[in-house]
Amino acid sequence: MQKIAIFPGSFDPITRGHESVIRRAVPLFDKIIIALGQNAEKKNYFSLEQRTDFIRTVFADCPTISVDSYSGLTVDFCKKVGAGFILRGLRTAADFEFERSIGQVNKKLYPEIETVFLLTLPEYTAINSSVVRDILRHGGDVSQFIPETLTIT
Repeated sequence: MQKIAIFPGSFDPITRGHESVIRRAVPLFDKIIIALGQNAEKKNYFSLEQRTDFIRTVFADCPTISVDSYSGLTVDFCKKVGAGFILRGLRTAADFEFERSIGQVNKKLYPEIETVFLLTLPEYTAINSSVVRDILRHGGDVSQFIPETLTIT
């Protein structure tokens, strides 16, 4: 049986921290699906198509990584694609508490799922998509916060 993980998120936009966690997880899984969650109540800065294109550009060199989108419960998407793992990156202790509670609920909803946490590298701890969006809104240069293969203006 293949070890398939999903890495869910909005990736609005993808950051160097996201990229680092995903690349470091590649040896752990046979396949990683970067799963763009669609939330009708959330206004995204970038369209679903743009975010999908960004991710495909960043991971063009990784045949075991794909990108897909979903709405609804993450565990239902896991069942649909045959994923046994949810991959999450942790930047802070607050991230751990939040992700732990979600992981425990997911386990109750779908006992076969395992949540795997990877620590963000120290140099990426302060980076998140909200900060990148704020810099973009104010005309700043985000190149040091997004993957090197991307150009976002």
